[in-house]
Amino acid sequence: MSATPFADLNALAAHLRQELENKKFILLYGYNGTGKTRLSTAFKDLGKQEDARDTLYFNAFTEDLFFWDNDLKNDRERVLKINRDSRFFAGLEELEMDNRIRPLLNRYADFDFKIDTDDWEVSFSREIQNGDRLETVDDIKISRGEENIFIWCFFLAIVQLVLDKAEAYKWVKYIYIDDPISSVDEHNAIVVANHLVQLFRDTPNQLKIVISTHHVLFFNVLSNEIKNLLSTRDFPQYYLSRSRKSVDYLLFRQKSDTPFFHHVAALVQLYEAAQSENIYTHHFNTLRSILEKTAVFHGYGHFSSCIKKDPNDADGILYQRFVDLLSHGKYSLYEPQEMGDETKSYFHKILNEFLVRYPFNPALFPSKPEKAPTS
Repeated sequence: MSATPFADLNALAAHLRQELENKKFILLYGYNGTGKTRLSTAFKDLGKQEDARDTLYFNAFTEDLFFWDNDLKNDRERVLKINRDSRFFAGLEELEMDNRIRPLLNRYADFDFKIDTDDWEVSFSREIQNGDRLETVDDIKISRGEENIFIWCFFLAIVQLVLDKAEAYKWVKYIYIDDPISSVDEHNAIVVANHLVQLFRDTPNQLKIVISTHHVLFFNVLSNEIKNLLSTRDFPQYYLSRSRKSVDYLLFRQKSDTPFFHHVAALVQLYEAAQSENIYTHHFNTLRSILEKTAVFHGYGHFSSCIKKDPNDADGILYQRFVDLLSHGKYSLYEPQEMGDETKSYFHKILNEFLVRYPFNPALFPSKPEKAPTS
């Protein structure tokens, strides 16, 4: 598969803008570390001229527009502060954002909120059952995952204002979304992708959209949903990579709804999660997917062939049971369940032995074992 090289992210961002002159959507896949977030920033910066802007974007920097005041003195009135200087919040004071965000948030979360437009802060509450009474606990500190969901729903409410042609957001010509939700299980990846495309169903023709992600299933659902929305398979889908021989960025044109080399990208993500010990139960789903694709490539009938030395391999049989049991769970969108220490230990063993048995480019896995473990 041929690739188009770009010397830097500005050149790549300019190329995407040129493509959008004749296209409505661009879908981009790239695993973490390839420059997706920096590309979204470069794309946004190309549209800045003095005080003028043309891109509403969601990426890791969007989350930095919100920051916590944890009331360290009293440890009681905890609020999420809002950066009032950002044009992201152009219509906050007059557009009743509470009522716009709440229906979106109710899809995913069980907490409520209130936006104070005088002090530019958000307070959160949750109803709890106390005996036979339902009580409201105010000024709670929500989890990091819940905070991400709230910010995502805040963004979606602003997108709706753009689609409604609200005066405060008439400057928006492009919407650029980079990895809206991290660490989601398969079900919620489908829900978020479907909801996002439904939101764009009645998008004005002059509004252009770029979505980038490292999540394979999210990419797959978006690809199929956009094709159905446009009634055509002809829209730009790309795989983004970095050249290891130069500083070039490489853009591969996708012809299917499954990202090119996605199994390698997913394996790198699993490896990085294992190295950092940030391992959650949904990672077993990804591991199983990689095992199944490897088994098909090598002509095996079942993924267990990739983790068992022979039919009587006791460790391999145990590993298969772990993968079977832990790749069929139901996981929370905003509170992914971390593995226990024993389960983490088995995850490490299965992943490390797989990497030894099926060698990939060692530059991708700098600390993996050099040789197969002895039993």
